[in-house]
Amino acid sequence: MIFINGVLIVNKPKDLTSRDVVNKLNCIFETKRIGHTGTLDPIATGVLVVAIGSYTKLVNELTSLDKEYIAEIKLGIKTDTGDVTGNILEENNNFNITNEDILNVLNSFPKEYEQTVPKYSAVKINGKKLYEYAREGISVELPKRLVNIYSLELLEFNNDIIKFKTKVSKGTYIRSLIEDICNKLGVLGTMNSLVRTKQGTFSIENAIKLDDVNINTPLLTSNDVLNIKDYILDEHLYKLVINGNKLNIDLSDGYYNMIYNNEEVAIYKFSYNEGRLVMFY
Repeated sequence: MIFINGVLIVNKPKDLTSRDVVNKLNCIFETKRIGHTGTLDPIATGVLVVAIGSYTKLVNELTSLDKEYIAEIKLGIKTDTGDVTGNILEENNNFNITNEDILNVLNSFPKEYEQTVPKYSAVKINGKKLYEYAREGISVELPKRLVNIYSLELLEFNNDIIKFKTKVSKGTYIRSLIEDICNKLGVLGTMNSLVRTKQGTFSIENAIKLDDVNINTPLLTSNDVLNIKDYILDEHLYKLVINGNKLNIDLSDGYYNMIYNNEEVAIYKFSYNEGRLVMFY
């Protein structure tokens, strides 16, 4: 059996869920140890960072990276899902806004605020996903999350479409951001399209189309995805590492490739809380 470990940057196509992408990769790489690091809705395309094999232990680390998107708002309608795939709840094409109105809203938008999670999302309440409640017509109080909006840039305003680029923190829902923008503008609107252009340093220019992925597709390694240093182990430390022990070594904060006989044995991360190196994977 061939063990495949690494990170793959996929350009997710439209009309597939993030889980659909993982399922296809399970078949290609013949392993179930694959996880994505940030859900994209079926309507969305772009950067989906996928961890394979032992690199699945990096999922939380990679999910926490900031993300950049290009999104479109369709004005005049409001849907139950927050995007154009949903059922129209309200419709009003009698709006009169200008480029200046949009710029004023984007420029005045808070850098940090509590954002309401959309009801069509996978966030769980009492062990049940919000979209399951929504599909059953059950009303629940939607949770809020503290998110950061680092930038909002107007790219185009044409008739009933607003196109913008934004950089946001982990956990930000662009559908909710669009609803908040429309509320500030005093208009109805919903998400028309969404492209994730970046996650951390991973860019759409370097993403691979799903149809082009095969068993021989090169994967990124720890040196590509982490700010990491090498640490050469002696025989004593090597025995400790292969048994998953913590190491009392005086090193600076960060990640370390543990090297023995010119081979990567494990990755350790310095923990300030414990004052020692603990195995990351």
